[in-house]
Amino acid sequence: MCNDEMIVVNIALFGIIGLIFSVGMITPSFAHTTVHVEQYEIEAGWGIEPPVVGIRNDLVLKIIERGENEGKFTGITSVFKSVDATVMFGGASKKINVNSDPRPGYYFSPIIPTKTGTYTIELKGKINGTPIDVKIPVEDVEPTAILDFPPSSSEGTADVAALKNAISSLQKDISNLKSGETSIQSNDGIAYDFAIFGLSIATAAIVLAIIALIKRK
Repeated sequence: MCNDEMIVVNIALFGIIGLIFSVGMITPSFAHTTVHVEQYEIEAGWGIEPPVVGIRNDLVLKIIERGENEGKFTGITSVFKSVDATVMFGGASKKINVNSDPRPGYYFSPIIPTKTGTYTIELKGKINGTPIDVKIPVEDVEPTAILDFPPSSSEGTADVAALKNAISSLQKDISNLKSGETSIQSNDGIAYDFAIFGLSIATAAIVLAIIALIKRK
């Protein structure tokens, strides 16, 4: 591959990497998980989202039966008199006590997650005579870095350094193109157009990454 083709490829790659970098900084949205057991709808999740390791939280459950009219439902009470609840993480498990919320059909169990990753709630027993045996994964527990301020690690510094390196390399390629040190020639101009398109993507991606980094901080 000749030098001018390498420049074109590098510019395009910087654009793609920059876009991935900026998209990766977008804060994910969280939602509870819902399963159905015959006529019952069971929703499970965290009381505070995002869940963070070492910080007190609640595993929350909503157990309802939908009515005929949309948006109408009946909360099922006294479920955990005949249903056992277990929280699981990897190969570890613990039977938990589930408390009733003042709202019918709503329940919670206090917990302090000690490791990052995916937790699962297992429910076994009967709801008004209906057998239930389900495992419901809930949102991943995040490291404290998601809430730390000021940042307690070098993560932010590493992100800034990566951006600086990308910008520096991109500026060098742009300078070479403008000075004519690197020429991109093609009868139909496709290579040149591709290079300019790559430059535009790379520039926009780096700007998005910087904005995302500022917002994250």
